[in-house]
Amino acid sequence: MAGLPELLHERVRQHPERIALQGPDAGLSYRKLWLAAEVVADQLQTLGIKRIGLCGDNTPAWVVADLACLMAEVVCVPVPVFFSRSQTEHLIQRAGLDALLFSAETEQAETIGQGVWRKHLPVSPAASSMPEHTAKITFTSGSTGTPKGVCLSAQQMAATAAALQQRLAGVELQQHLCILPLATLLENIAGVYLPLLMGATVTVALLQTLGMTGSSGLDLDQLVAGLNRHHPHTAILVPELAMSLVIAAEQGLLATDSFRFLAVGGGRVSPDLLARGRAVGLPLYEGYGLSECGSVVALNVPGAEREGTVGQPLGHVQVTVDDASRILVRGNTHMGYLGDEPEGDDWLDTGDLGALDAEGFLTVNGRAKNLMITSFGRNISPEWLESELVQALGAGQAVVFGDGEPQPGALVVIPDNRSPDAVRSALATLNAGLPDYARLQAVYLRRQPLTRAEGHITANGRPVRHQIQADLPRLMAEAFPLFMNLSVPAGTPTQQTTPGDYNMAFFDRLQSDTQQAREHVTRAPVIQAIREGRFDLEGYTWFLAQAYHHVKHTVPLMMACGGRLPDRLEFVRKALVDYIEEEYGHQEWILNDLAACGKDKEAIRHGQPDSAIELMVAYLYDRIQRGNPAAFFGMVQVLEGTSIELATPLGEAIQKQLGLPDQAFSYLYSHGALDQEHFEFFRNLMNEITDPDDQQAIIDAARMVYRLYGDMLHSIPLPARGKEQCHEAA
Repeated sequence: MAGLPELLHERVRQHPERIALQGPDAGLSYRKLWLAAEVVADQLQTLGIKRIGLCGDNTPAWVVADLACLMAEVVCVPVPVFFSRSQTEHLIQRAGLDALLFSAETEQAETIGQGVWRKHLPVSPAASSMPEHTAKITFTSGSTGTPKGVCLSAQQMAATAAALQQRLAGVELQQHLCILPLATLLENIAGVYLPLLMGATVTVALLQTLGMTGSSGLDLDQLVAGLNRHHPHTAILVPELAMSLVIAAEQGLLATDSFRFLAVGGGRVSPDLLARGRAVGLPLYEGYGLSECGSVVALNVPGAEREGTVGQPLGHVQVTVDDASRILVRGNTHMGYLGDEPEGDDWLDTGDLGALDAEGFLTVNGRAKNLMITSFGRNISPEWLESELVQALGAGQAVVFGDGEPQPGALVVIPDNRSPDAVRSALATLNAGLPDYARLQAVYLRRQPLTRAEGHITANGRPVRHQIQADLPRLMAEAFPLFMNLSVPAGTPTQQTTPGDYNMAFFDRLQSDTQQAREHVTRAPVIQAIREGRFDLEGYTWFLAQAYHHVKHTVPLMMACGGRLPDRLEFVRKALVDYIEEEYGHQEWILNDLAACGKDKEAIRHGQPDSAIELMVAYLYDRIQRGNPAAFFGMVQVLEGTSIELATPLGEAIQKQLGLPDQAFSYLYSHGALDQEHFEFFRNLMNEITDPDDQQAIIDAARMVYRLYGDMLHSIPLPARGKEQCHEAA
């Protein structure tokens, strides 16, 4: 069949002046889009570029550069904006890139026209082999987090777009809004190529303006405002976005009259969620695909849909399900993985489990490698239960576990302020509707999201199950237990007594009773600003200076606490000896970080802290001297808990944005790792404290320190909101 450039040129001839690409400031007609791509294609050929990495935010220039690569027959490797520095470097080396293209002005890059910038890359070792006719290499991060390159030809991508066009022939679609990053293959093919082949308008906007940050950050208010502003006919959603938009529409915040087709993919979607969406005017249609098959394999559409399925396969592929219930695809599969020998099998084993009904509708039941088998021999797909939990609880994340156990359990992340009793009630309702073998025997409530920095999720937000399983004892200990009216597995840290009444270990109570105070820290504007790429050197060095002025008191506070503890807490005094040995001298690490940032560390050593830090330190000395010295451990709860959740991921984001050396991050990186070990020690120590007065002193101090430390974070100077700079690699 004809390639994408030829198919697109046909649309240019049919309606040259129709708007093809709409950006924040202006639109490009089909004719102007074609001419712009031709200009960049000529430059790529003149420069002799063979393989490029395409970086940047969602802008018209990104689309122009991508089409230019197709025209010039240059292998294009989209670089996801959420890739870490190490993942990006791996991609560059693995693909043997000649250059990087950027969709916005970038340091050390030169313009090649039409808003596209080029940065030459040094000669790298021999590039990995790739199949002939490769046009695009899409890198996906699997469960290990190491990106894997899928090689696709221009004809394969064109075939997918044409098959989608045929499937959607009965739906009038004139404007598509790109919500996912353009480097995502699904948005690239179904969100750009497909609308252009249909003669529609593709609208692109900086991801930040649509509330999207990183791989899974979402500001729902901004997304709703963006949708209400652009009034698109179509958009592509992942399940979490679909859930968020359904809630917004149910609350009357989202205008739904413009939507004609909203595709949902990337994970299992509960039929109840689709029904809720339809009820409030959101035409949600579930589909299924994978990068190895050009991103889309099957899709429900108006007039050809079935509840609980992902639709019928598209016309360009064949799908079957083998005797082991594994989904196999043939017809438009990838040419191979970068650097690997082609497998040579006609049928691609997707690794997914499913079923085909008599009319060809495909059901996907989860990954074969994730299948759980209970001790009673019943098979359970964790993805199925996880989608039910997300739907029933409105959870941000859910991970089901329990292979080999009588019943499954789960860890759910619910960052809002709903009480455990409210969540428990929703769980009871869900359990009542599940088959008996799949009812959850214990659920653990967590407020902080699982992060990529700790190895618990991949770059695209999927759980890394083997790592979560390895860390499960710690994750359960840090969470709030919500047991159902079923037997509880032996060895869990708390035990149910009567319904609604729980004997909680003190650490669990400390976590629960300080949750509201903790939100003053986790909702500090600086955290969102870092995730948005809106942070500068002034803010980082200001934070480090404040860190110095409280860390230098850590050991003196421990000594003061140890001297005031009563004999009954001798075991705590012994623990402080170990703490002191671990913490001694850490303030000097911070001064060295400041020096690596170009600051005068002696000036900071003799300077004064922000008033919030001054008050925090003074409060702790006062509580030790005039109150209960155990109050010191309220500070430990705050600072070490905050480090575990934020230090490493925020440190990586800051380093990526500011381009600072590793020597400027010894404090953040070391404490992200050290405090994970410390916090387990701290949890065990807290569970040994049984006196109610000691416990209350620690809780009260933690609440106060959350307030004062949060005040410091709220005071960090931030640059004004501006255009988000595209990610620069290498």
